[in-house]
Amino acid sequence: MNILLSIFMAAGIGLAIGAIIMFRRGERKRALLMGIAALVMFGNVTIWLMPVADGQSLANSAGE
Repeated sequence: MNILLSIFMAAGIGLAIGAIIMFRRGERKRALLMGIAALVMFGNVTIWLMPVADGQSLANSAGE
């Protein structure tokens, strides 16, 4: 599970960097869509790592 979360974080960072590059080139719509996709990636990782009622994260619970 840790490998998947690492891949999601790397993808989110790549999308964020790509959005900045696209914004500087003047492609506003594509930059906005890439930025939203990066936020979705970061949101997914946040949800999986947020502790639930018993104190463990969903990532830890899925590994058991």
